[in-house]
Amino acid sequence: MNPFSNIWNSPKTSAAGLLIGVITIASVFSQQGITLGAAGSGTVVTLVSGLATALLGLLARDPASSSNGNSANSTNSTAKLGVWALIALLLPFTAGCSGTSVAQNIVNWTPTLKSAVATVDSTATLLDPLDAPIFTAATVGFDAASNVLVAQAKAYLANPTAPVLQQLQTAVVDFQQQVNASLLQAARISNPASQQQVLNVINAVATIVSAMLALVTSISSKAAVARMASQSTIKLASVRPYMNEGKAAAMVAVHYGEPVSLAAMQVAQLEVSAAHAGF
Repeated sequence: MNPFSNIWNSPKTSAAGLLIGVITIASVFSQQGITLGAAGSGTVVTLVSGLATALLGLLARDPASSSNGNSANSTNSTAKLGVWALIALLLPFTAGCSGTSVAQNIVNWTPTLKSAVATVDSTATLLDPLDAPIFTAATVGFDAASNVLVAQAKAYLANPTAPVLQQLQTAVVDFQQQVNASLLQAARISNPASQQQVLNVINAVATIVSAMLALVTSISSKAAVARMASQSTIKLASVRPYMNEGKAAAMVAVHYGEPVSLAAMQVAQLEVSAAHAGF
């Protein structure tokens, strides 16, 4: 006999009950403006990921989820949605990083960014002669934009002031818009093999720029984020069909030395947050 079966059967200790309790606590923290940034963003995100995974596992084993009837299935589905709502509530608690640490984080992406842009530069020679000009035109500004973004990140790292931050905000949005435009232009390539190859290399750059954008917005005021979003004319919704979340998660996992499953959750949350902010 499973010694935990009685716990599951108690409404006070069911997975749904536990979920409601944790979300309630998280909501109170959020309303009070309490963050957990001092614990370190990686630690807190790992904690949130582990908690969500545990709750999903508990839901799968909850006797209520295996009961007969559509009502039980509906309750289980609602509870699972609640887990993702919990993630959305708790992940913002990773905020609180200083501007200097964010700038350093952006600079730390530099080798990966340079490698991704170099791959873009060399891809045109591998494409069909009819497709290469489209790709070249779509990505022609990547080198300059990446150099500007890295330079601004280093400038802010050396001098973390509001005017320099604004320049960094402008640089990351400009690059993000170039990448979004390139994804739309790459979709015009008719050769399926060439299109897939092109989208793969652009997606690598898009992942890095999206990470940098999220880092910059994390230390920006609401007014600044609104201004950045207004400058973002090609929205995430327009390019999402051409994005590869799986590859993005793999890149993030390698960069931060974390499980792909955790990185996938971070990428998903990043997209939700960016869309909510108006990007």
